[in-house]
Amino acid sequence: MSPGPARGRGTGVDGGGGWRPARQWQLVRAGRDAVPASTRRFMARARRRRMRAALPWAVAGGVLAVAALVAWVLLGTGLFGVREVRVEGAELVTTVQVRNAAGVLDGAPLARVDLTEMADRIGTLPPVERVSVHRDWPDALVVRVTERTPAAVVPRGEQFVVVDAAGVAFRTLPQRPAGLPLIRLTEPGPDDPATHAGLEVLGALTPQLRADLVEITVDGLARISVRLRDDLTVFWGDATRGTDKARVATALLDQDATRIDVSAPDVVTFR
Repeated sequence: MSPGPARGRGTGVDGGGGWRPARQWQLVRAGRDAVPASTRRFMARARRRRMRAALPWAVAGGVLAVAALVAWVLLGTGLFGVREVRVEGAELVTTVQVRNAAGVLDGAPLARVDLTEMADRIGTLPPVERVSVHRDWPDALVVRVTERTPAAVVPRGEQFVVVDAAGVAFRTLPQRPAGLPLIRLTEPGPDDPATHAGLEVLGALTPQLRADLVEITVDGLARISVRLRDDLTVFWGDATRGTDKARVATALLDQDATRIDVSAPDVVTFR
């Protein structure tokens, strides 16, 4: 028997039992024209939609990263730390007193300083009436101080306590300062009724009475006296009806008297 045809690459058996060449496959890059233009346009639009959808997230991520970096630099490092505390408007208090009251450490991150708390601490200094604090980048704090305005002095022993119009005692001096009226009372203070009564009488005096004023004495809320020059005493009584009492007392300044009682301004007595 003769051998049949050899089977090898490139051959195969056809349907009739005969041999035929084997099919070979080869990868070929498709040309641009192989994909329809409509499909290409659809795919391009899809890519653009994906890019547009991702862009806000990318931008947000970048912004957050930058913000985190800035926050770290401002809050977590001394790069923008406090190097200077400038004080404006202070005369009765010293710059050192204000800085000590502020309680801010050198090099503390400027952005982390609580300005309200700092102002409250400085406001505890007796001569300070109001205070504001603001940042001056990159490394300074500016403190603007408004000090109390003296209204009168109250003798205490051999010293003199200066009070403002609210009755706050904010300064003690060894000698009586010139130009300030004197009010005699027991214990000056913003919560002391006698202090408020004496200041109310002082505020009611006419310019003529102020010019002749020596002192106001508050022996009680209903026993207030105003001593003027030439040994003239005006018994004021309480602090009510101050305008009427001042007007009547001013009209009687030319009287030959040493005491004028205006505690009831409608019925005045003098002697």
